[in-house]
Amino acid sequence: MSEPIQTPSRGWWKVSLTDRMAELRQREGQVFLVLSLVIGALTGLAVVAFILLTERLGMRLYPVGGAPWRRLLFPVVGSLAIGYLLYRFFPNARGSGVPQTKAALFASQGRITLRTVLGKFFCTSVTLASGIPLGREGPSVQVGAGIGSVLGRLLGLGPEQVKKLVPVGAAAAIAAAFNTPLAAVVFSLEEIMGDLNAPLMGGVVLASATAWMVLRLLLGDHPLFKVPQYRLVSPAEFAVYAVLGVAGGVVSAAFARLLLGLRARFLRFPQKTVWFQPVAGGLLVGVVGWFVPQVLGVGYGFVGDALNGHMAVRLMLLLLVLKLITVTTSYASGNAGGIFGPALFLGAMLGGAVGTVAHHLFPAATATPGAYALVGMGAVFAGVVRAPMTSVLMIFETTQDYAVIVPLMIANLVSLFVASLLQHEPIYEALAVQDGIHLPTRQTASGQRRAASILKPEMTVRDALERIRSNKSNPTESSPTIFRTWLVTDRRGVVGVLDLSRLEREPSADKQLGELVDALAFPHIHADQGLDLALERLGRNQLEILPVVNRADIHKLEGIVTLRDVLDAYGVGRA
Repeated sequence: MSEPIQTPSRGWWKVSLTDRMAELRQREGQVFLVLSLVIGALTGLAVVAFILLTERLGMRLYPVGGAPWRRLLFPVVGSLAIGYLLYRFFPNARGSGVPQTKAALFASQGRITLRTVLGKFFCTSVTLASGIPLGREGPSVQVGAGIGSVLGRLLGLGPEQVKKLVPVGAAAAIAAAFNTPLAAVVFSLEEIMGDLNAPLMGGVVLASATAWMVLRLLLGDHPLFKVPQYRLVSPAEFAVYAVLGVAGGVVSAAFARLLLGLRARFLRFPQKTVWFQPVAGGLLVGVVGWFVPQVLGVGYGFVGDALNGHMAVRLMLLLLVLKLITVTTSYASGNAGGIFGPALFLGAMLGGAVGTVAHHLFPAATATPGAYALVGMGAVFAGVVRAPMTSVLMIFETTQDYAVIVPLMIANLVSLFVASLLQHEPIYEALAVQDGIHLPTRQTASGQRRAASILKPEMTVRDALERIRSNKSNPTESSPTIFRTWLVTDRRGVVGVLDLSRLEREPSADKQLGELVDALAFPHIHADQGLDLALERLGRNQLEILPVVNRADIHKLEGIVTLRDVLDAYGVGRA
């Protein structure tokens, strides 16, 4: 009698990859914490490489005592080369990195591709090394978030878990870039997520601490800025800090409005010129840098001079103006780089100038100018980025001095208030809107139907009215309902909404419809927004139809919501 054949049991090394992936998905909570450590370590290494690459490459391009022609040539050549690479190979690596990270989190299921991560790293490194005065911290955020996104998808995690890894990588990047782990945690939750999301706290803290440890192990315990001990001389100084806050808010708003205005102009140029546009920023930087070398690069060395009172007030005011112009032009024209570093530079120059004047007028009642430069950094950062808590913690971790907290809070809140009055929309949200990306709210989804009633932007008002009247007299089965509101679409998708009364009031019948709409700011709604918001926008704009558009592409039409849809949903039916 033959013995039954026994199937040998599989060893752990023979378990299929599919089974392992299934097991990982069942333990996503534990995997999330382990991944946070891995992401923190990898992001810390990436930021260290970022720092070393930009500094060493910059030293080769601009050696001590180098010829002046280098200051003109390299910004132009660098921006030209990077402009082509961004246009041809890495289109998603353009810009700061923070709005792109938020867009990936809220509109793309946390998806950031490996190509974007590599492109952001190398293109930004070359851009900054060539002397373009942008920062590395914003790009580091996108690189860190991208590392988290790529690892999560490689392990087969679900979209919700992948999305959670994006702010984890962002926190790790800020911790390593600024050497401020606590501020990194708050920034990730305050700016990237939009609230203090408790379930993410553990992973964000782990990644931030890990990246900070990697930075200290590889580059040592060196703060970003060396500052003297802060001391409040007199309570009367609080009034000066309030004035500094007002000035910081004005500079922040001017920075945002100038950057957004210039960028809007560049976006209107033909698409075929996109690869060449960064040269505008490079050429301006080169020309200004020929006469004022301090404009080149992010300028943290000069920030240190201002913090320690080693810079004249005239030079600080000159650099404030020149840096404001060159940074906004460089960013608006499409160079890869962030605005964190430039915001700190502008704040240091502004604070140093205010402090110098205050100390000259009231020497016995005010601190040295360096103290005001320090608070000015926080004030402008809070006004530009709209992250006041991050600003306070960042400056505190830099100085490790509790005495600076109260002046910082006063200047930051005043700056935030003034900047919000002068520039209502935060800069990152405004930049996302310019790219056709609308970040979500907590409202519920609205009902929608397929789009109808389409006009083309090249049509004249006369042609549009003739078509509307023709459709009124000949309704079709596919479109039995006649609306007084029409969508305007081109090859990109929807670019505007026009009402019949608007067309009838137009004095020039030969004007094209494209001249009557704003492709970046037209009435619309997203699929995850509520009917109450749809009703409010329909009433405010006196429309019968709202286009439902995609969050990642405002021109991508997903359907329409009509006034009748909203009324029916609320139970207000026809009599």
